Amino acid sequence: MKLSTKEMILVSLFTALTAIGAFLSIPIGDVPITLQSLFVILSGLLLGPKLGSLSQLVYILLGLSGVRIFAGFSGGPQIILKPSFGFLIGFIFAAYIVGKIAHNGKNISLRQVFLATLAGTLVIYLFGVPYMYFILNTVVGKSLPFSVALKTGCIIFLPGDIFKAILSSLIASKILMRINLVKQ
Repeated sequence: MKLSTKEMILVSLFTALTAIGAFLSIPIGDVPITLQSLFVILSGLLLGPKLGSLSQLVYILLGLSGVRIFAGFSGGPQIILKPSFGFLIGFIFAAYIVGKIAHNGKNISLRQVFLATLAGTLVIYLFGVPYMYFILNTVVGKSLPFSVALKTGCIIFLPGDIFKAILSSLIASKILMRINLVKQ
């Protein structure tokens, strides 16, 4: 994939924004509340599927290489064994899916943007919750039923994630309207 200078800057911008979103966190157990998903969703909405997912891949690779850009100012390959790492993997796929749904056609509607944000949020959960369940039960040694992982890794985050979906939809719609991609 050959990228223009503008595309490299945009990918870097959303990599940095996702890192900033990680620093704004509230630790509440195995998975903290952060603003990362807001920037993941926005990366797919504003950059499209390829560049949006690339920005998240760069974010994860930087963190795995040791740069402390994950929640709790953490980084390094040991993060793979944390219960929250599955959510990070989901970021790549969520940005791609959001971009695919939102940029499916010539004009983008607010409804299409909002549905894309919900789909992206679901993708993050689809990767994060089973990974969290696996790590907690096999690596950490807790004996938790999947329902507990679902509650602690998804249900308690739904109100905030719905708010972030609405916020990211409104922000992206305004920006995309300015560049004539959204129907009013």
